[in-house]
Amino acid sequence: MKPVATAPEASSLTREEEQAEVIRRLEEDIIFGRFAPGARLVEDTLMTRYDASRHFVRQGLFQLERQGIVLREKNIGATVRFYSADEVRQIYEVREMLTRQAALMIALPAPASLIEELSELQRHYCARADAQDLRGIHEANDAFHVALFSASGNPYLVRSLRDYMNLTLPMRAKNLADREGLALSRRQHELMIELLRGRDSWALAQLCVDHMQYSKADYLTRIADEKKPQ
Repeated sequence: MKPVATAPEASSLTREEEQAEVIRRLEEDIIFGRFAPGARLVEDTLMTRYDASRHFVRQGLFQLERQGIVLREKNIGATVRFYSADEVRQIYEVREMLTRQAALMIALPAPASLIEELSELQRHYCARADAQDLRGIHEANDAFHVALFSASGNPYLVRSLRDYMNLTLPMRAKNLADREGLALSRRQHELMIELLRGRDSWALAQLCVDHMQYSKADYLTRIADEKKPQ
């Protein structure tokens, strides 16, 4: 695994860029499992970790709270959002319904332009995976799925799907660093592209739902293991 890339020199960034950099690094630390679910996010510790002002750290926490990744509670402060097993299942039930519907709405056989776009995104995804670039893998993966589901022709459905993709980030992104999970994801992306050339909408929809199960199961296993007595 390559070492985590260092942040750009603060002096070379505008205030907006510096704020975005703090949010990006904090998000990465959470979604890639460097901060475990339920872990406290102490402002002073984060200021030192990111070499950032308290204002930027607080803004980062507020932003990730809006995304559902961070939880802020009175007398406790900020923590990495912990989802119970029941919450995980309920969230994925909704995401699976949205995903299935979006996939069924894609007209098959898909136009060559969509297949070409997804093939290019898949090549980028594989390149980021080969480079072990976790952030690049995450961004390329989401770009692939947004492009795929945008072919449903319903921007409101796609917006809802993106909301649930963000909500499940802590559950699924760590899986992108897992060799077995990443290899499975790559194969399933290739099969999705192949199915777009045919006419079996139900097979495509089922594959898109199956595609989520590995990360869901992994997160449920992780939180179960954390509850076991040491």
